[in-house]
Formats: sequence, structure tokens, C-alpha cells
Amino acid sequence: MVQSKKNMKIVVSKDGPYVVSGNIPLSMQIITPNKEGMSWDWKQAKEFDTQDEYSLCRCGQSKNKPFCDGTHTKIRFDGTERATRKPFVRQAEVFDGPTLALSDAEDLCAFARFCDPGGKIWSLIEETDDPKIRELAVREANHCPAGRLVVHDKKTDKDIENKLPPSIGVIEDPALGCSGPLWVRGGVTIESHDGKPYEVRNRVTLCRCGASSNMPFCNGSHASIKFRDGLVTFVRVK
Repeated sequence: MVQSKKNMKIVVSKDGPYVVSGNIPLSMQIITPNKEGMSWDWKQAKEFDTQDEYSLCRCGQSKNKPFCDGTHTKIRFDGTERATRKPFVRQAEVFDGPTLALSDAEDLCAFARFCDPGGKIWSLIEETDDPKIRELAVREANHCPAGRLVVHDKKTDKDIENKLPPSIGVIEDPALGCSGPLWVRGGVTIESHDGKPYEVRNRVTLCRCGASSNMPFCNGSHASIKFRDGLVTFVRVK
């Protein structure tokens, strides 16, 4: 049975897994590169069988990834949440352009690298009076899974956000040779074990390698430690 959005929730349990409720769909999302090898698009792969409630690993060491198998208890995982409670608008630096403004909350970066392929978005934003460059800047911002980057239309005074269905993506990054975070989409509520919610956003990324210093959110540590969940086989690029 399909649940209403108000029942969809992810609870960050104390030193344990993410407890997901409300029948939220879970699928593998693969970062696909362009011919230059730069992040360009998303490809949905495997859809995982889930129930109304399920638990996702956040210590990085479950043998049943992406699901929790209790390993966090054996290794005495420290999952202390250190992320700020400031809303996005208070975290972000604003870059102004002719037709768009770019808000950038750097601490949320999940190192997906969609901000680079057509020219770095911080440079593109300065040339958004050109319709093609404007379109590319909007594309790059909306492909950012962490919601670090948000573009704002200066004429309508509204953010330009692709509508995303409530869902969770298990990110794989073949070009980088590692597995990425959990991509939470569509305004799903995320709250601490004590019931205190984080700001509800259209897209955020949650750490699942266990190494982020910005828990529960991803800070790109999976890339530096070359986290691999074993769900896909990575071919080493020479």
C-alpha cells in the first residue's frame, strides 16, 4: 500500500542505523560520466525490495549493505551527529549573476562533481544572460544530490528545483571507483533519535561510509577512503 508523504520519515538512531518508515522506495543510483569522464547524468539501476519499515547501514561495515545487520554494535560505532541545525539559507554563500543567483553551502558537498562538466558553476553563474549557459547552470545545480547548490531565478524570485519523488538512492560512483552516500529526495523528514527534525529539503545526502565529520550528512569522505559497499564491481581505470 502506498503511504502518504506525511508518514515518510528517516530516524538517525543513536550510534546505529537509519530507520526508514513510510514505505519509501529504495533504488541504486549510478553517476554516469560524459566522454571526458566527468559526472554528467544519473542512471537508476537496481530497485531494492523493502517493507514499510527498514534499517539502512550508516557505519559502513554491514555485510548486508545497504541494509543494517547489527555490525555497528560489535564495532562500537560512534555515530554522533555534528551537523549544524542552521537552515540552508544561513549556511550558504550567495554568488550573484545576471539572471540567476547561486546559493552554495560548501559543508554539504558530497563530491558528486556535477558542478564541473560544462564549466564550473561558479563561473557559469556570471554569464547567465546567455540562455544556453543559464540552462547549463540550472542543470548542474539540480544534478547535485546533496542540495549544496541551489539556483534562484532573479526575475520570479523563486528557487529553480526539479520536482523529485520521495525516495532514497544508494549512490554508486564508477568513475571514482567508490560507493557514495544515500540520496534522500522529495522532502522526506529526517530526524535525530530524540525526535528533533532537520530542515526538510528537496535533496540531501546521508553518510553511509561511517567517516563523515558532518553526520548524519555526507561530507565526501567516502571518496577519500574509497568506500565500497560490494553491490557493484568497479573496474580500475588506468
